Amino acid sequence: MPRTARRDRYHHGDLRAALIDTAMELIAEQGAQGFSLAEASRRLGVAVSAPYRHFADRDELLVAVGVRTGELLVAAVTAERGGDAPEERLVAVVRGYVRFAARHRALFETLLNLITPEGEPELDRAMRPVKAAFHDAATALSGGDPAAAQALGMAVIATADGHAGLLHRGTFGTGEEAVETAVRQAAAATRALVAGRAALG
Repeated sequence: MPRTARRDRYHHGDLRAALIDTAMELIAEQGAQGFSLAEASRRLGVAVSAPYRHFADRDELLVAVGVRTGELLVAAVTAERGGDAPEERLVAVVRGYVRFAARHRALFETLLNLITPEGEPELDRAMRPVKAAFHDAATALSGGDPAAAQALGMAVIATADGHAGLLHRGTFGTGEEAVETAVRQAAAATRALVAGRAALG
């Protein structure tokens, strides 16, 4: 979002949303490690005390960034075209997941770092449609068997995460060609898992 648009949101009273937009921009530029509320305030042109009217601390703003990123991931996954068959739906989810991870690396990594066993309710709600997209297709492919669906779903999620990680480490090269190579290989690995799902236990 352009800076003038963010400032317009602020001047129209939506400082919370403007801070999230600004935080996402900063994280996309430099990662989450060096991000601070003070830096977001300076970028937005507000007093360094202003964010504390909406966020208790940096971590709370990062959770809000994670929620927004999760919503963008949901949109990317659901926008990926696939057929009606469960296998095609599952492959489409994986393609959308890997493409999103490639094109929004810093935000994607921030999102993954925020997901913990303890859970964050807002983040869990934002990510629920992504989990459901994996789970629903896996359930259909497993004949409704919960254990088989869980095994297949987890294996496919690991495949998507693994290919995203390999892409980030440069295994597939660089640029758009590398992204499409990672997407193709993740899709092929997903099909192999579906074909051999009986061996997953």
